[in-house]
Amino acid sequence: MPALQLTPAQRKEKRAEAHHLDPVVLIGAEGLTPAVLKETDAALKAHGLIKIRVFSDDRAEREALLERLADELEAAPVQHIGKLLVLWRPIPAKEKAEREDRKPGPRVVKIIKYSKRGGQRPEVKKVTVLGNQRVTKGGSIKRAKPRMTSAKKKLLSP
Repeated sequence: MPALQLTPAQRKEKRAEAHHLDPVVLIGAEGLTPAVLKETDAALKAHGLIKIRVFSDDRAEREALLERLADELEAAPVQHIGKLLVLWRPIPAKEKAEREDRKPGPRVVKIIKYSKRGGQRPEVKKVTVLGNQRVTKGGSIKRAKPRMTSAKKKLLSP
C-alpha cells in the first residue's frame, strides 16, 4: 500500500496535469536499480508530478514497478497507461533564511516629465533607484543623507 492516497477527484486532476508532460525517468532492461530510484526521487523533489517510461512488455511487471516506486519513494501512484507510469508527491517547501542586515534592493522607477507646451508628448524615463536613493518632485534622484546624531549622545552610548 503506497504512503500517499489520492481521492478519485484528485487523481483525475493529477492525470490532467500530467497529460502534457514528457517522461523524465526511463527504466530499461536492468529494472529498478538504486540509480533509477535516486533519479526518480530527485525528479519528484524538483517537479512533484512526473512520468516514467518503462521498456518492458510485461504488464504485471510494470504494475509491480509502480507499486514499488510508490512505496519506496512515499509517492502516490496516479496512472498506469501503456508503458507510462505517473507518480505524484508534494514538493517539499524550501527553507529561506531571512537576513536581518538586508537592505532594500534596486528598483526601476518611471519618471514622467510633461512638456511646458500643451500638445507635446511627455518624456518618459526609466531609472534604477538604489536603496539609499529617492526620487524628488522634479524627477531627479537624490541620495539619502546619513541621519545626524549629537556628538554628546555618541560619547554616552556604550
